[in-house]
Amino acid sequence: IGDGAPAGNYGYANSGYSVYEEENDRLTESLRTKVSAIKSLSIEIGTEVKNQNKMLSEMDNDFDSAGGLLGATMGRLRTLSRGSQTKLLCYMMLFALFVFFVIYWIIKLR
Repeated sequence: IGDGAPAGNYGYANSGYSVYEEENDRLTESLRTKVSAIKSLSIEIGTEVKNQNKMLSEMDNDFDSAGGLLGATMGRLRTLSRGSQTKLLCYMMLFALFVFFVIYWIIKLR
């Protein structure tokens, strides 16, 4: 290494090597910044995916319990319709229709 050459360019004062080295350092730092941003973004995406999977699992459990409840209700309705309580079933259907029309009327007034 030559005497009197600046320490930053490793003795290649007149060759332009230091310009390329500085450009490479700048590009390396830019790349490091971008990689860091992508890494943090992928970590956030992973966290969001875990949260969404947890919510989907909870929803699946809720739907399973609602399906069980609906199945039990349908079983009771079948038992009710098979019995001699047809009159009670008719009243229940009329009541359900009445409730439907009342709700429809309330929504229509808004």
